[in-house]
Amino acid sequence: MVLGGNPFSGFSHQSAEADNRMRHYFTSAQIKRLLREAESLGVNTLIARADHHIMRVLMEYWDEGGGIQWIAQTCPELGAIERGIENAIKGGARACYLHGGVMDHLFANGKLDEAPPAIEMIRKAGMPAGIAGHEPEVHRWAASELDIDLHMCSYYNPSSRKESPESSSGASEWFYERDRLKMVETIAGLSKPAIHYKVLAAGRNEPEETFDFVAEHLRPQDAVCIGIYDERNPLMLRQDVESFERSLLAAQLKKSRKMKG
Repeated sequence: MVLGGNPFSGFSHQSAEADNRMRHYFTSAQIKRLLREAESLGVNTLIARADHHIMRVLMEYWDEGGGIQWIAQTCPELGAIERGIENAIKGGARACYLHGGVMDHLFANGKLDEAPPAIEMIRKAGMPAGIAGHEPEVHRWAASELDIDLHMCSYYNPSSRKESPESSSGASEWFYERDRLKMVETIAGLSKPAIHYKVLAAGRNEPEETFDFVAEHLRPQDAVCIGIYDERNPLMLRQDVESFERSLLAAQLKKSRKMKG
């Protein structure tokens, strides 16, 4: 399990009001407190945006002795893809991937030829490179056309990115079971590691059912990304880690019984 940074930046995928609550709640002190808790529970990786807000908080956290590693996501609001990659390099990221909305936008508009130079820029900096995407077709294309190290695979495709790579705060979004099933089918055919994300449908799914589903489809080289917004439940992170561990154990026992049977 790795920690997702969307809540830190006010991306609730629920409502504009929820976005605003997240931004007010996640001060630098609160983010660093959650990072320390994550490390204490064995979570050693954060996935978060390569913007100046996240870079500043991580600089403080590392200066204070924190050891969590950062996988950076490029940010469409910064402009060119290269700007986000530059931030990832300067900010001390251990890996970098191209924003899912950007990849979906390039795919929808026939501009995927913009992706290879960006991947090459990440690689030249000595970092593992990857792409995110909400569209299964984006990952199938990347698997055959790009030299990447990882896929960030969204279980849901909640909005169209044809007009813009960015999601709008408070805009209507949809979370369909058929999208989740399509994505795990796609993941099963990928040769490179996949990080499963948006698995909880931005708080719409029950954790126990979700983690059972993830554990069933998680390959040995894969990981799952979970965003935490613990204002109303201070035990959320611990509960999610413990629940996910139970689901992994149950899935392993189930597979072991099948092999013996």
